[in-house]
Amino acid sequence: MAPRLQLEKAAWRWVETVKPEEIRQEHVELAYRVNLPACKRGTCRRNCKGNPNCLVGIGEQAWLGDIDENAFHNIDDPNSERRDKNTFVGLTNLGATCYVNTFLQVWFHNLELRRSLYQCHNSRAEEHNTESEYEPQSICEHLQYLFALLQNSNRKYIDPSGLVKALGLDTGQQQDAQEFSKLFLSLLEDTLSKQKNPNLQNVIQRQFCGQFSYVTVCNECGRSSALPSRFYELELNIQGNKNLTECVTEFLKEEKLDEDNRYFCESCQTKQSATRRIRLHSIPPTLNLQLMRFVFDRQTGHKKKLNTFISFPEQLDMGPFLEGKQDQRCVYELSAVLIHRGISAYSGHYIAHVKDARTGDWYKFNDEEIEKMEGKKLQLGTEEDIAETVKSQTRKPKCSKGYHCSRNAYMLVYKVQEEENTDPSWTNVEVPAFLQRLVDQDNHKFEEWCNEMADMRKQSVDKGKAKHEEVKELYELLPARDGEPYEFIPLDWLKKWLEDSTATKEIDNIETFCSNIRNVLHPYI
Repeated sequence: MAPRLQLEKAAWRWVETVKPEEIRQEHVELAYRVNLPACKRGTCRRNCKGNPNCLVGIGEQAWLGDIDENAFHNIDDPNSERRDKNTFVGLTNLGATCYVNTFLQVWFHNLELRRSLYQCHNSRAEEHNTESEYEPQSICEHLQYLFALLQNSNRKYIDPSGLVKALGLDTGQQQDAQEFSKLFLSLLEDTLSKQKNPNLQNVIQRQFCGQFSYVTVCNECGRSSALPSRFYELELNIQGNKNLTECVTEFLKEEKLDEDNRYFCESCQTKQSATRRIRLHSIPPTLNLQLMRFVFDRQTGHKKKLNTFISFPEQLDMGPFLEGKQDQRCVYELSAVLIHRGISAYSGHYIAHVKDARTGDWYKFNDEEIEKMEGKKLQLGTEEDIAETVKSQTRKPKCSKGYHCSRNAYMLVYKVQEEENTDPSWTNVEVPAFLQRLVDQDNHKFEEWCNEMADMRKQSVDKGKAKHEEVKELYELLPARDGEPYEFIPLDWLKKWLEDSTATKEIDNIETFCSNIRNVLHPYI
């Protein structure tokens, strides 16, 4: 016979010898085992069904064990939202805006652009009353304020929704990142051209604009014609190329114009076979190189991503590609690499590796998260090792010293190599007073929020500790002593009451009665 059945039989054995009219209190207590000693913690694995005084397994481990203050609240430490010392500020991903965040971080680290934006006239910010919220309106005002927050905010990351809304971007749809870069620089150029300060009107041209010309030579008469053009980034084909030099060489190579693609020669006054090539005349201080990873697939009618490995140098000499103006500086240093993680042109994730112009350290910007690279070298290994389902996996080529290889890089930013400059003001960009006042206002709001969250957290912990002490005392009082009055309480009710006494219902003991009594009471319950 099972131990529980044996206990049950022993508890009711007196029924065989005691007449109904002779039943006393002690018989009832014997039947319900009221006088059994309370079980001690550690002796039972779970609540004993045969002992009403077993108070093991009713949640005591949460109240009698070690105290974990985190169990008393659901509020994260507000200081986890605080910017660490000597680190940069991240940007919130609003849904599908990681591509925007990468470009904002790259442009923020362009010290010349940041310094120029800070100099733009902004009467609304200068006259703003800090008792109310500052709401930028123009693209320039949004960038000013955003850059000032990125520079001096106490927050670990900030919300760029104001700028994103002003640009009319859909936060739930991922745009073409390369197209966004062109459109935004064009928009910023137009905005700055309206500034009264002549030094600010052509900031974008000075920083990003270069010149080349399409030179066409007629095969019949030898006439040469040149069509000058400006560029803000060079779009380089990567298909069939292994390194950046091959990509630039292909961009500048001679193209034959014949058959249906013949050229109308002004001298011959007829269509003639000809050759056309691009001559690169000048390159800007910031050289943006778009690696054309996202191309149109004629078979499917959709864009696809090329997962081709491309090698690119930390130091790039553009001298061999220039024609004329040999006095300009041609040696560039890698300053940013924009990465697209994923195999599809329509999905994936964008991050940016950016070099700090002040220290030479490399950082990975991944929306809210920012990671400093170890040492002074760019490290792309973790981004290239992510497991992806690619139909034709190609082995990563070995890179020479001073070179990097990537199958996910879609834009490279090179900065012209500056002469050694010991003047600290060259890399020191100060936030102007009218913007710093707004940053201080936001920092004050953040500190108030931190204090409010800390107070709420402390109140929850204090309440939890008080509850903890209360329940500990209740556990000591629960076992009924010999001779003391007692009541039967359902185990489930007791568990809930110990957890939160205010949320429990009235006690229903009908289940503790024997079947005969339940049948008698049934019409009344």
